[in-house]
Amino acid sequence: MTGRVIVQYLGFRATALAREYTFAVREGPSDALHYTLAIAHEAFVSHRARYQDAPEICCLRLHHELDAHANHPPTTHFCVTDAELADYQDVRRPKPLRRFQRPPEE
Repeated sequence: MTGRVIVQYLGFRATALAREYTFAVREGPSDALHYTLAIAHEAFVSHRARYQDAPEICCLRLHHELDAHANHPPTTHFCVTDAELADYQDVRRPKPLRRFQRPPEE
């Protein structure tokens, strides 16, 4: 991100099709801009997203948008995609335990 920005999670609201997460972004002493990111209810029902992870998922997406547009994205409303949810799960999925294996006997 260019310049220093402060991103603050403000909360969420449920709509008919999604949960909308609101963030305030402040760059310096100027007024905050508000951004809304939505995750479809179906993503929670199908276990592609967890309610407790949703603010972090949205925050990561918002930071990506801020990075890509020099802190000034062209819109203030974003929808989190299925691909982004899958990427989040892949990164945070626990690594499988490596079991000790005996070397083959000669």
